[in-house]
Amino acid sequence: SYHNTKEDNMVFQKSACIEPMYQELPFLDRFQAAKRDGFDFVEFWSWTNKDLDAVKAAARSAGVGISGFNGDAELSLIDPEQKEAYLDFLRRSVEAAKKVGARSVTIHSNGLGEGGVVIDHYDRLSDTVKLCTMFDTLKECARIAEASGVLMNLEPLNITTDHVGNFLQTTRMAAEMTRLIASPKLKVLYDVYHMQLNEGSLCDNIRAYGDQFGHVHVADAPGRHEPGTGEINFHKVFACLEDVGYRGLIGFELIPETTTDIEIFTEPDHA
Repeated sequence: SYHNTKEDNMVFQKSACIEPMYQELPFLDRFQAAKRDGFDFVEFWSWTNKDLDAVKAAARSAGVGISGFNGDAELSLIDPEQKEAYLDFLRRSVEAAKKVGARSVTIHSNGLGEGGVVIDHYDRLSDTVKLCTMFDTLKECARIAEASGVLMNLEPLNITTDHVGNFLQTTRMAAEMTRLIASPKLKVLYDVYHMQLNEGSLCDNIRAYGDQFGHVHVADAPGRHEPGTGEINFHKVFACLEDVGYRGLIGFELIPETTTDIEIFTEPDHA
């Protein structure tokens, strides 16, 4: 079982995604709840439906940082016709991040609608067009990130359960693109839950591509619940991330089985 003891501190700072977590509380009360439960940062999904001044004040009052939020909403990296609109919205997202003091924005290959549903699978476009368009637009994203100081984290998503039709599906594709672009401000968001569903081989992929990780999300599979509720060996995952030199945040983006409780989020006793 997982325990919350002083001896079990992770080497990583923790971030709580307060969109799916703490749903029993009003949104602005979730910042203080996350701090109380031992989280150093919070993150959320959309910024356009938030009062940014209130968000900034709530984070400051609670004494937590804001690690980031989604930067692209319903627009797509792989659609040639959306390139300018995508970059315009991304610039607005960066300004929102700067306003609230967020470290990063998360970007995706496809636009996502309500519940994370992929809006357009783009079956009419070839993989060549999708990939080249994404790469071309990502180079512009990197320039925006470098100019602003706001990190961009590119996230592959699972296509089995939550995001059917998403183009960017593998750690390898994301990491090879960020390596080619070679910007210190453009990295990969490695989501352990998504990648367990899509490709498995978690530690092999962490060892191969961990140098490109800018942020890590955790939830267990199946179910997207707390670590320890599913099949993923988080002892090994965290140890592997540490071994490859990852020192970024661990973002808990999960759906609590009951209510949010930090006790299940810390590393287990090794006895």
